Amino acid sequence: MLDIEQIRQLVAMMVDSELTELSLRDGDIEVNLRRPSAHAGGTDAVVLANGQQLTGASDPADVAEGSEPEDESELVEIKSPLVGSFYTAPNPDSPPYVNVGSKVTAGTVVCILEAMKVFNEIKSEIAGTIERVLVRNESAVEFGQPLFLVRMS
Repeated sequence: MLDIEQIRQLVAMMVDSELTELSLRDGDIEVNLRRPSAHAGGTDAVVLANGQQLTGASDPADVAEGSEPEDESELVEIKSPLVGSFYTAPNPDSPPYVNVGSKVTAGTVVCILEAMKVFNEIKSEIAGTIERVLVRNESAVEFGQPLFLVRMS
């Protein structure tokens, strides 16, 4: 039986190899992984045999309304300084620290990373505008993984 960690590994392998679709059956469990091609919009998705769909990394709220694809070479990444769980807010009832369009300066808290039950505030080291949030709330992140794209001001 596939567990969530094995599914995450499959997704990581898909990203590394630039595959856009993968289907796998393990006993009575079927997993279909699909992600948009580089030229298509949409949301990464995992569809389980029972019809449940788990969405992936992009939410419509993570893209500025009415925005056209821009030259991402002008954007700077805020990367994860450690392995842990990504949280957009200090607690579930609070608003996110930042959203797409938020202005940040050096020292602005942009998220929290939990590692070994320690909650670490992650601060921006640059000034600019958040253009994209690259990680879903409560997702596991790796060291050096991009979390945000910022347009420098």
